[in-house]
Amino acid sequence: MNTNLPVVVLKGIGDKKSKLLDKMGIRTIENLLNYYPRDYERNMPITKISEIKMDEINVIEGTICFPTQNIRKRNMVLTKTKIRDNTGEIFAIWFSQPYLKNKLKIGAKYVFKGKIQYKYNIVQMSSPQIIEINKYSESINHLKPIYPLIKDISTNFMTGSIKQAIEYTRNQLKEFLPNEVREKYNLAEYNYSIRQIHDPDDYESLETAKKRLIFDEFLLFALGINLIKEHTNDVINEFNINDIPNEKKLIESLPYKLTGAQQKVWKEIKNEIKSNKAMNRLVQGDVGSGKTIIAALALLYVADNNYQACMMAPTEVLAKQHYNSITKLLDPMGVNVELLVGSMTKKQKDEIYKKLKNGEISILIGTHALIQEKVEFNNLALAITDEQHRFGVKQRENLSDKGKYPHILVMSATPIPRTLALIVYSDMDVSIIDEMPPGRQKIETYAVNTSYRERIYSFIEGEINNGRQVYIICPMVEDSETLELESVVSYSEKIKERIDNKIKVEYMHGKMKAKEKNDIMERFSNNEIDILVSTTVIEVGVNVPNATLMIIENAERFGLAGLHQLRGRVGRGKYKSYCVLITDSKNTITKKRMDIMCKHTDGFVISEYDLKLRGPGDVFGLKQHGLSEFIIGDIFRDIDILKEANGLAKDILSNDKYLESEENKYLNHKMKRYFTKRIEQISL
Repeated sequence: MNTNLPVVVLKGIGDKKSKLLDKMGIRTIENLLNYYPRDYERNMPITKISEIKMDEINVIEGTICFPTQNIRKRNMVLTKTKIRDNTGEIFAIWFSQPYLKNKLKIGAKYVFKGKIQYKYNIVQMSSPQIIEINKYSESINHLKPIYPLIKDISTNFMTGSIKQAIEYTRNQLKEFLPNEVREKYNLAEYNYSIRQIHDPDDYESLETAKKRLIFDEFLLFALGINLIKEHTNDVINEFNINDIPNEKKLIESLPYKLTGAQQKVWKEIKNEIKSNKAMNRLVQGDVGSGKTIIAALALLYVADNNYQACMMAPTEVLAKQHYNSITKLLDPMGVNVELLVGSMTKKQKDEIYKKLKNGEISILIGTHALIQEKVEFNNLALAITDEQHRFGVKQRENLSDKGKYPHILVMSATPIPRTLALIVYSDMDVSIIDEMPPGRQKIETYAVNTSYRERIYSFIEGEINNGRQVYIICPMVEDSETLELESVVSYSEKIKERIDNKIKVEYMHGKMKAKEKNDIMERFSNNEIDILVSTTVIEVGVNVPNATLMIIENAERFGLAGLHQLRGRVGRGKYKSYCVLITDSKNTITKKRMDIMCKHTDGFVISEYDLKLRGPGDVFGLKQHGLSEFIIGDIFRDIDILKEANGLAKDILSNDKYLESEENKYLNHKMKRYFTKRIEQISL
């Protein structure tokens, strides 16, 4: 069965629709089959009119008992009628659908589904769906798929197209898991799973299908990642790097002693840099655990052996911060460190390009500007990326391509449980700095409801009067009619009205241009702004030692990992720091999260709790915290399936190192197709 045929072979998909589908990543029949619903809608039971619930979606069965009218209001036609059952009557109103007048005749019976509201001094059902009674009763328990859509692609079109694709394949999709594997892991057959994910018979069938498809995705991912690691381990470089006297000099110049964890991680990195095999290592460490000095030592080792090194950060502010701290550490060693960021002039950039190519620059620190075509290194031996979850695999590859198999070191301040990290980052060796330097102050954390707001404002003013700065985090950018959440813009105005007008307030959110955000963060870093009201765009590790108070509005909207990352923006200097979590939620899980945040400051401990508490409905999930984004699987929710799939991948590869055997040929094909589609989207 050839599922690689273009979607235009299906009825109703012409040139215009195929171009729209292409924007959604759907080009072939296989793409259509693998475009899974994001949710399912279940037909609700019918409610008596006397028992309807206000401001909620209700389903009623009734008879038209009033002449349907079209009422013209300005440029719009309002269609109004009345529905009756044996318990009462209710008005129904539609906007800009005048043709309904001819359909809704007195005596006609239908099922109506819509939201009940009190408007224009009457209780009414607003713009309800009109459903044939027989059709509704037949599908009362049916699960209707809801797909992610774009403009001009309707639900009916998508559902119809996928149904066609399923009929086209006629249960002839190739099964790539042997029967014994499916039996061992209790997995459904592949054709059955594809049918049920798009048109489930019931919840049980849906869960069975989901388990199989989640397992497939994790298996293909694990196979690909392990093969990448196998390939990486085979890469031999030509660098000749030896011990340097400046290593001891740099360590002794520090105002503190390296922790045991730092010493252990540095030893692992040093041994790999000195070997003839290319290093590919992830260093995980909580905020403030001392990853920068490890990076500085690695950069120094390479520079003192007359090779070049680079360090890439996701933002200009962070790149400049690294440049300043690395320069301060390595200047006394006589190492030439330069900066390359997008805001520099063409003349400045051209000068950097020239020096870099000539080998006059030992260490280059910058943003994505490092992977531009014009950047040519003379002899790049080490590439470091900081806050790696902000970079995709392709960007990391582009950086490593600047040299001949350079050592790769990736730094992350997003704590992930070790068992999970070893699976998700299994293409890399993983080092963990799980010990904090002595003397680091604990950030006092409090969870309160909105009744404390006036006391919080007084606390803010007190910190600012003492010369400190404040972060306030809101989870939304714009006001929403459906979610009662504080927005960044309106909150900024509100706080300006409430506090001393001498206090300088600024706001920042993800919809701003990079230049605007960089400018605001620089001004905040330079103490030109007292209060920064922001979304989570400040999460990446910018260092503002003078910021001592972090306030997080609607804290229930964040996972534990997100709250911990945000809290880590304060407590980076010598001053006592605080984090206030504001929530009115009475939810049991929210209460547990807030208690955990108040009791624990260790990011790895918190990540273990996050793994246990995180549910499939967590809005700020994987994307927010940099773990790999999967099509259907969730590495927190589906951790047990992930472990099983990873174990199977290792078993398969132990017997067939490169998936070359006849029995694994199709599995190899599936894995490669999966990675071709996902490689630029998955952040590792």
